[in-house]
Amino acid sequence: MLKITLPDVQNLYEYEKVREAYRARIIELKRNRRVSVGENLTFLFENRDTVLFQIQEMVRTERIVEEPRVQDEIDAYRVLLPGPGELSATLFIEIPDLVRMSQEEVRRTVNRFQGLDRDGVFLAIGGRLRIPARFEGGHSKEEKMAAVHYLRFPVSGEARAALGDPRQAVRLVVDHPHYKAETEVAPAVRSELLRDLSS
Repeated sequence: MLKITLPDVQNLYEYEKVREAYRARIIELKRNRRVSVGENLTFLFENRDTVLFQIQEMVRTERIVEEPRVQDEIDAYRVLLPGPGELSATLFIEIPDLVRMSQEEVRRTVNRFQGLDRDGVFLAIGGRLRIPARFEGGHSKEEKMAAVHYLRFPVSGEARAALGDPRQAVRLVVDHPHYKAETEVAPAVRSELLRDLSS
């Protein structure tokens, strides 16, 4: 997948002119890259377009015009781009009743996912292939769990072939002592993932 470089990021003036159409395109793109697993976890599979959009929005929100600061944003978000032979996703811990909960209840709800980054998330392809997610470090501590995580799925040649075989079921599985759920990955999402592995 092509890296994002400074010339890829539009300046504030140029971006504002195209933002509405660009944003609509990314929202539509994300529709086929998002997988909800149970009621509390949503995975967004990232690619160059989704990451560039996040950079553009951050530059816009922070009103960043200096090239070194734009480069800092590129460097910060670069970790979301999948490398060769891998898929990259952002995992969101979502709390539907957030507005009615105290801060302590929110903290307890999020913290029940402690240990999720230890083999608790994987892609299951067919009846025999299992691709465990590798979580980026630094988003959780022993006593506190973050609500957003970045993870990667290393995809072997065999797994890639199985992912492209419509006869093979593909499921995103969460197997954690306090949260067990799985979702079949829709064909449209599979197509996007295969495209990521080809770029």
